[in-house]
Amino acid sequence: MPLALLALAIGAFGIGTTEFVIMGLLPEVASDFGVGIPTAGLLVTGYAAGVVVGAPLMTVLGTRISRKRMLMLLMVLFTAGNLLSALAPGFGVMLAGRIVASLAHGAFFGIGSVVAAELVAPEKKAGAIATMFTGLTVANIVGVPLGTFIGQQIGWRTTFAAVAALGVVGLLGIARLVPELPRPAGAHLRRELAAFRNAQVVLAMGMTVLGFGGVFAAITYIKPMMTEVAGFSEGSVTWLLVLLGVGMFLGNLLGGRFADRRLMPMLFTTLGGLTAVLALFTVTAHNEATAAVTLLLIGALGFATVPPLQKRVLDQAHGAPTLASAVNIGAFNLGNALAAWLGGAVITAGLGYTAPNWVGALLAGSALVLALVSAGLERRAKAAPAAVRVPVLNH
Repeated sequence: MPLALLALAIGAFGIGTTEFVIMGLLPEVASDFGVGIPTAGLLVTGYAAGVVVGAPLMTVLGTRISRKRMLMLLMVLFTAGNLLSALAPGFGVMLAGRIVASLAHGAFFGIGSVVAAELVAPEKKAGAIATMFTGLTVANIVGVPLGTFIGQQIGWRTTFAAVAALGVVGLLGIARLVPELPRPAGAHLRRELAAFRNAQVVLAMGMTVLGFGGVFAAITYIKPMMTEVAGFSEGSVTWLLVLLGVGMFLGNLLGGRFADRRLMPMLFTTLGGLTAVLALFTVTAHNEATAAVTLLLIGALGFATVPPLQKRVLDQAHGAPTLASAVNIGAFNLGNALAAWLGGAVITAGLGYTAPNWVGALLAGSALVLALVSAGLERRAKAAPAAVRVPVLNH
């Protein structure tokens, strides 16, 4: 794998840290600003919503400059957002800082996925994408637990200041290691938008929204679930987040390896397993040992869907993948926002801290249904005469 993927992984590490570290610090932030846990959960929902909006917006704004330069500008925006969060005098400013940082997220991973895929041979594309996303998963093993520990011991503002420093490191890495790739001939916004007329692209994004949304339904409120239901101490949250990160790391590597071989069977397996494990979590969350094992499995199965879903979009939007790739990253976070909101709603309704797991199981199961529909359409298209193409959505 090219060394340039290391620079992309460094940027992914910083972004992954800021995205997930807030979950372990929700009680501290809520207490500092005098708001409840569900309200503090808006820092998760708001970030995810910012990714959904920022992914297409920033990608479109960057169509006239090189991908390398756009990646650098995105890291500047990311750094500024985290610095604003660190210095926030009130909850509203903190939320604004989270949203500013989130605007860089979708476009960075979307453009980064395209760059990673272009740096390797066609049969290694999913592996290259997985290598970049390794930074995101390592963030959950090192960055998030360390950031949580710093936030609990020194203060959550120090955590976000450190994340801003990571943004500077990512910026320097991209400037140094990522090559200036030539823009593809004929690339323009109209062609990029035309990719969304492909039903398979839309179905893949639907799988992304629902499948990864299932993961976030469970892990957004993981701290109160583990301490109030499973019986873990407050200090155990750090190593539980490490365990979740290990699962994500392993799942990402396996997803990248098998997506280059048998993509759709990989999705059937991971989405089916994720549905079952999330449903079981409502029971296993009541015991420390089983809760820990289930958390590992959720991380592994959830992140095993990331490389194949991203590659699926790139394959189906061939010739104009940049905007579709970025929007699919936004789709991950649309699922995150939806799941975080639904999880907070069922908790507020008095259904308990394990209720979000049922929400997650329903979302992941719905993603599996879409995967089966997508595969059925693909089989039908291959069986039809050569003149019959993949269904195209009407305007």
